[in-house]
Amino acid sequence: MFSRFALPWRRIAMASVVAAAGLATAATAMAADCPADKIVADGKGQPMGATAPKDVTDTVLAAIDLSKEMVALQDRQFRMRRLEIQPGGVVPWHSHADRPALIYVVSGEIMEYASTCAVPLLHKAGEVSVDAGRSHWWQNTGEKPVVLISADILHDPSDTNM
Repeated sequence: MFSRFALPWRRIAMASVVAAAGLATAATAMAADCPADKIVADGKGQPMGATAPKDVTDTVLAAIDLSKEMVALQDRQFRMRRLEIQPGGVVPWHSHADRPALIYVVSGEIMEYASTCAVPLLHKAGEVSVDAGRSHWWQNTGEKPVVLISADILHDPSDTNM
């Protein structure tokens, strides 16, 4: 049997958890978006860059076959990867037309060259980049390694582009 004080304390505790989660979410910023006056049609932005990775370690942390899940998306995987890009390293040109992704910058700063933006974009630690419907490539122009966590929906498992 609960005392008459147990229920209010549980509500306070639950409210504290919800508030803390909200603060944690608020601390994660969206990555630099393309300035409104620099948004261009797909293919009219930054030119295609390197086509091969350079000094990048790409580790798949986990993957889920979505054809076996309630959403039943055939030939799709939901996966999470950790990428470490050394100074001067490159994540090569690739498309997100068929592979939406959320990319969290764990540490460092990295430049993105997107097909839908007339200027390069700087992404910093703590930011999230939302990548869907465009092509792009990334380069570590800094002096320290960059660590990214990427969660995407992969259509073609043989897709070796980052």
